[in-house]
Amino acid sequence: MGNMRILVLGSGGREHVFIWKLSLSKHQPVLFAAPGNAGTAELATNVDLDVNDFDGIGKFCTDNQIEVLIPGSEDPLVNGIVDYFEEREELKHIFILGPNKKLAQLEGSKDFAKDFMMDNRIPTAGYRTFVRSEFPQAVDFIMQRPGPYVLKADGLAAGKGVVIVDDPEEALGYLREMMIKEKFGSATDKLIIEEFIPGIEFSLFAISDGFNYKILPVAKDYKRIGEGDTGLNTGGMGAVSPVPFVDQRVMRQAMEYIVEPTFEGFEELGEPYVGFVFFGLIKGRKSPMVIEYNVRMGDPETEVVFPLIKSDFVELIEALRDRKLDTFNLEFEDGFCTTVFTVSGGYPDEYEKGISISIGEVKDGVLFHAGTKKSGSDLVTNGGRVIASTAIADSLSDALSKSYANAEKIQFDGKYYRKDIGQDLINIIKENNA
Repeated sequence: MGNMRILVLGSGGREHVFIWKLSLSKHQPVLFAAPGNAGTAELATNVDLDVNDFDGIGKFCTDNQIEVLIPGSEDPLVNGIVDYFEEREELKHIFILGPNKKLAQLEGSKDFAKDFMMDNRIPTAGYRTFVRSEFPQAVDFIMQRPGPYVLKADGLAAGKGVVIVDDPEEALGYLREMMIKEKFGSATDKLIIEEFIPGIEFSLFAISDGFNYKILPVAKDYKRIGEGDTGLNTGGMGAVSPVPFVDQRVMRQAMEYIVEPTFEGFEELGEPYVGFVFFGLIKGRKSPMVIEYNVRMGDPETEVVFPLIKSDFVELIEALRDRKLDTFNLEFEDGFCTTVFTVSGGYPDEYEKGISISIGEVKDGVLFHAGTKKSGSDLVTNGGRVIASTAIADSLSDALSKSYANAEKIQFDGKYYRKDIGQDLINIIKENNA
């Protein structure tokens, strides 16, 4: 195996994790990140390219003999980067770790995802889809039902296209904003109104070579800005893996009722699914149900799932490319992995960029950059979620202690982080041991 030449698309924490994990490979791959951040710049060559500039990405890949392309986010996949490469003689040999445009609609269109689940009898919340001209019918649908109400933009809305409210008048206000005022543009050409399912959420990940799949460690992320899961939704304030309440029974149900029928559904569509499948699940009173699919790894879940992968990432990519995942020995570390995100003051609303960051000596952990860049020789903030502090330990409480100790080493004006990441899971462990 030569020095594999790999381009990772994106600039967040997830992409820094991919670059970090690849950099640990004994095969010493040549790494590029587009556009990358200050963290990826320490391990790879950052390239000033937009993730949706397919012409620019294609030219870079040709000029730099890229063999593997890893899109971090959903955007290029939903916009058809796999199809773009497959249609071009000079690019079709490049292995892309992600599905084609048709299958990427699992994330790109919630209506497509819901139809797919119904066709394959995969448990999910009841729903109805409304096009923009059906606004009056959508109003009636809400008024005839008790809350809570779940409103979802059909298309991509930068993670902000889902609203859960109890009050019917508040639901109608959001409905008006999304359908009449076109708050998310074409993402709300269709709108899904869904029944609310009570329970606790978790993230299950699979990786597939188009014929075979394997399951990665299960994670739970924390989306709200405030402690006790209060306040506005964010891209994710922290995560934990594995998840104590996902026991063998829950996992068996998830595999039987959700994961296996999903991959059988791909076969029925006649489309080989290559890449990551993110199952956003909720553990209800009986068995897990699907809230959503993503066609890539989650962020901040990647920051806790990938450090638990013991196997060499370059060798895993080789197995995926050669469609030999079934014979690949995918091994995981024991213990718990946790991550805590430090975020900019004001996030997820308005926040400043370009604030100077200083980092003390980090012990027993690793920092993954998300919203950072270099300004001259200075490290500065360049996003809402700035740096994730990740650690592994035998116990969940020890991993969290290490994550928090290192989060304290990150200093910038307005820095904020939640101090209760994983606390609910520690309480579950205590109850189980009582």
